[in-house]
Amino acid sequence: MRGKNISAEDLTAKKELALEVIRRLKAEYPDAGCTLDYDHAWQLLVSVRLAAQCTDARVNIVVQDLFAKYPSVAALAEAEPEDIEAIVKPCGLGRSKARDISACMRMLRDKYDCKVPTTFEELLALPGVGRKSANLIMGDVFGKPAIVTDTHCIRLCNKIGLVDGIKEPQKVEMALWKIVPPEEGSDLCHRFVMHGRAVCNARKPECEKCCLSDICRCAREEASNV
Repeated sequence: MRGKNISAEDLTAKKELALEVIRRLKAEYPDAGCTLDYDHAWQLLVSVRLAAQCTDARVNIVVQDLFAKYPSVAALAEAEPEDIEAIVKPCGLGRSKARDISACMRMLRDKYDCKVPTTFEELLALPGVGRKSANLIMGDVFGKPAIVTDTHCIRLCNKIGLVDGIKEPQKVEMALWKIVPPEEGSDLCHRFVMHGRAVCNARKPECEKCCLSDICRCAREEASNV
């Protein structure tokens, strides 16, 4: 169905499926939330950049030293990228991540009085900030409608049948906006992460334990092939 407009009938069916997925995952994981540790919005900006191709658990360890040495936007903005890199290197891609973090903090200092901007467009204009990061900030920090299409979200949405063969993050995001109530998007994406780690593992999904097995397209197809 890639590249084709979804019919009104299919859209209605996907909206109903989305609501049922939301209901079941909410019951399974009532405490949805970001797995990156932070006390301030700028810290989440830093951590989500470090989380690219790195586990949240490792990021949470690494930033303890980073935030202890540079406890504010102004302090981190003053740091040289090489000094930042020396601390964040265990997260991988240290040079590019340090460069982005330095440029981002300096923009927050020079343009926003050391505060994180509150609009999606302004967040996207920050160095190293893409749609996923901007949505995470909008949802978790500012409580605004947001859909974070990370790898878990993309994988589960395709398996369940909420989207059809779409792998590009922005296209998945746009498809989900059409079927997911705006106020549910942020928490749903957090629950996708939790479910993807706990049950629907990419390598060996445990369909027999899954609360979505009877409504999941992939699970039904596999059951019919047995």
